[in-house]
Amino acid sequence: MQKTETARMPLELSLISVFDQHQKELFDASHPKVSLSRAEAIDFLKEKGLPTRKNEKWKNSPFPKQYEKDYMIDVPSVSYDKNVNEIFRCEVHGFEAHTYSLLNGWYYSSEDKQLQTLENGVIVGSMKKAQVQYPDVFEKYYGKTANHQQDGFAAANTALFRDGIFIYVPEGVVVENTMQLIKMINREEPLMVNSRNLIILGKNSKLTFMHCDDSVNHFSSFINTLTEVFISENAFFDLYKLQNINDNTSLLNNTFFRQEANSKLRVNVLSLNGGKIRNELHVDLMGEFAEADLNGVYLMDKQQHIDNQVFVNHAVPNCYSNELFKGVLDEEASGIFNGYIYVARDAQKTNAFQRNNNILMTPKAVIDTMPFLEIYADDVKCSHGATIGRLDNEAMFYLMQRGISKADSRLLLMYAFLAEVTAKVSIDALRNNYEDMIKRRLRGELSICERCVLHCSMPDNPVEFEIDMSKI
Repeated sequence: MQKTETARMPLELSLISVFDQHQKELFDASHPKVSLSRAEAIDFLKEKGLPTRKNEKWKNSPFPKQYEKDYMIDVPSVSYDKNVNEIFRCEVHGFEAHTYSLLNGWYYSSEDKQLQTLENGVIVGSMKKAQVQYPDVFEKYYGKTANHQQDGFAAANTALFRDGIFIYVPEGVVVENTMQLIKMINREEPLMVNSRNLIILGKNSKLTFMHCDDSVNHFSSFINTLTEVFISENAFFDLYKLQNINDNTSLLNNTFFRQEANSKLRVNVLSLNGGKIRNELHVDLMGEFAEADLNGVYLMDKQQHIDNQVFVNHAVPNCYSNELFKGVLDEEASGIFNGYIYVARDAQKTNAFQRNNNILMTPKAVIDTMPFLEIYADDVKCSHGATIGRLDNEAMFYLMQRGISKADSRLLLMYAFLAEVTAKVSIDALRNNYEDMIKRRLRGELSICERCVLHCSMPDNPVEFEIDMSKI
């Protein structure tokens, strides 16, 4: 039954109104396949609306409270009158990356660099431009793995997105330097941004991609991002997600992966700050001997909220997946982990493992963790587990007996708890900065700022625990 207009929240009404007002403009700028999906998605949104607590996957989520806000949804692109470093600076010492930017949902570059073909044949740039210049690619890949009927947010993104980043890595190409996408929000009005990304890796290719969500100011916003990633045979995709947004912002990241035979996927998600963050990872293992390694660290305090939803579909035999998510929640922070592994009837010789561990620093901090296995094959190795606890008092006593202060003992135990995940970061310079940011965050020193948090860690200003090693 279709929702009545009186029952709709202001955000739903705004999304539908913006589509109705700009429908011709949206369709004229889109590939025919994109236009078709827009029409289907807006029909779904009008019928089903945005997800509520009555939906199983959203029953403990605070996101529905945001529907009562009146967000500005359709904002024009910003003219390219200054270098992105003048707006927002992001540096990791010793880490080389090709940097690309989205500002308020639009690809931020001069007109002649909106879509580039690099020397190695890699195509990178604006999703809006790519639809026009590479229609065959969109016909083949767009919408093939993402489901715009997953929920109202996926539908809203499909119907209303204007831009995003497009990356195509040709067969056999190994991209040496990391590609880094910096998504910035810089508006004083409450703003909702719907951006969409499409990343395609050809056979035997390799790409390391860093996806950063950052706030430039402390104003309210709602970021709704959907990303499709295709990993062809023998290809390797290494993804790093860094999230450091203000406490007034809600961030929803939907990422869909499709893996072919012998492909490898590695994901590392680092959530440091944010009012409300929800990461949804959907992995379809569609070719034999595909591997997916999914990892996450989250550090929440005050009244911040983190939600990690991970779905892994083992559709064929002889595939491997591993999930490891660890978090520390302080003060009145809340979290959700929902891990779902599905093993199809013919997916024999599957190896699938899942673990979620949490430390709650106060009685008011809460986490709902729900690991789940659905298995229809009989020759498999699968396991799942979850823990919720507090710092070990005996370990605290042991450290304090050796001259380490109570504060530093707490920091050491929390840091050691998270180190199992950060050790999986394969780039040394990036791992060092990750570890440094975690130390700062645990000390309460790290918050969103005018420059990217990665710039906080420099070799002449390292973070060290103040410990008298002679007493150990």
